[in-house]
Amino acid sequence: MTDPRTSRHNTAENQATSVPSASSAPAAPHAPSDPAGAPHAPAPGSAAAGTATAGSDPAARALAALRTARHRTGVLTDSVTDDDLVAQHSRLMSPLVWDLAHIGNQEELWLVREAGRRTGVRPDLDHLYDAFRHPRADRPALPLLGPAEARGYVAQVRDETLDVLSGVDIDPDHPERLLAGGFVFGMLAQHEAQHGETMLATHQLRSGPAVLDAPAPPPAPADAATLPREVLVPGGPFTMGTSTEPWALDNELPAHQVGVAPFWLDTVPVTNGRYADFIAAGGYRDPAWWTPEGWRHVQEAGLEAPLFWSRDGDRWIRRRFGHLEPVPADEPVLHVCWYEADAFARWAGRRLPTEAEWEKAARHDPETGRSRRYPWGDADPGPQHANLGQRHLQPAPAGSYPEGAAPSGARQLVGDVWEWTSSDFSPYPGFAAFPYREYSEVFFGPDYKVLRGGAFGVDPAACRGTFRNWDYPIRRQIFSGFRTARDADPDRDGTSGTPAGGGAA
Repeated sequence: MTDPRTSRHNTAENQATSVPSASSAPAAPHAPSDPAGAPHAPAPGSAAAGTATAGSDPAARALAALRTARHRTGVLTDSVTDDDLVAQHSRLMSPLVWDLAHIGNQEELWLVREAGRRTGVRPDLDHLYDAFRHPRADRPALPLLGPAEARGYVAQVRDETLDVLSGVDIDPDHPERLLAGGFVFGMLAQHEAQHGETMLATHQLRSGPAVLDAPAPPPAPADAATLPREVLVPGGPFTMGTSTEPWALDNELPAHQVGVAPFWLDTVPVTNGRYADFIAAGGYRDPAWWTPEGWRHVQEAGLEAPLFWSRDGDRWIRRRFGHLEPVPADEPVLHVCWYEADAFARWAGRRLPTEAEWEKAARHDPETGRSRRYPWGDADPGPQHANLGQRHLQPAPAGSYPEGAAPSGARQLVGDVWEWTSSDFSPYPGFAAFPYREYSEVFFGPDYKVLRGGAFGVDPAACRGTFRNWDYPIRRQIFSGFRTARDADPDRDGTSGTPAGGGAA
């Protein structure tokens, strides 16, 4: 990949390794130094540096997003010792110190050199932090910047970036597409935010005592136990994708009409308790529920439960960011691959929704006929809408966030867990690669499955109703869950969900 390109999606970083990662785009935040002997670091999302809204001044929005991402990068990198920063905690992931300097390198390439037309800070580092040139498994052997050097480098680049931002024209009507509305600044803020999610996944994979802490999500609302098990999404055309979102990435473009037949969708994501029923029923031992590829993977990888689960007598426990705890039955299931989600759906007599079905359920407003930016409307996410931004380091109970419900009645479509869909990652009609082919185009095809909605580790800047994530169907270290669907009979089904207690089909 040549200057000034950057790998946008975490999966992109792993293509050469054949070990793609968690979300889309890279990102990271900033915090105090060596807390080796200190108590747990605060939650990476506990001190957001600003809120950026779609309608705000482009420069103010870009600055807020960049600061928020950098705060999180700091927490995630300063909460561990230097030895932990340079260690590779899993061959699926880079050393944290690589992520840190890579964030700075991509910011230098795009915001200092490309947007600012400046010479740059360390052009000699480009080859070390090119995600396409060096697979993750190989990165520890590179002559990387050490922790102190990396911190100094990203700080120096940020000073240059802020100077560029203060003087460059990013009016929405700017003739240069990269600068119009501050797109290139938004792209890099999303890149760092997504690396923040990748680094959070590395924290989950590292061994040793817990170093991150966060409050638990609020308890489920009073009506969670009486929600309908599923909601009916009416058939007909709707507008999928976007042509107006200022920071939308190329694979979200353009807006286009898609027809969807009526279908039923789980009101909430599948829960741990419901998934445990699948395990108890012998789901991992019966090839009837698995695709041939999925069954082969189950046998070769020895899968018996979601990643990080283990048995403790007659109960399941999990490891979560250094803590061992009972698996909460009412939380959305987490760390399952596409094959597991697909097998559960078959066992339950259902299926995974298509990507178009997911987006219609999340965005389409049948009263107005328009597609919203988010399930709840056009306002940017707030803490009342969704579990995002690493404010909590786990999903919220199923049925949470009634203020974030979609017109369809489905809850938690944004936040908590990425949701696997049945769809391969493919371009929309009229797709055009921008600003480079490696951002999305090289990943189109049957090798990758689409995830939608975002998880608790995702920054709001890198999450919206049109945002598309993708990964290999075997990936489990990502913050992935799912919900199921079934076809509707338009001659028989009405317009409301069928009560079935708990909404965790």
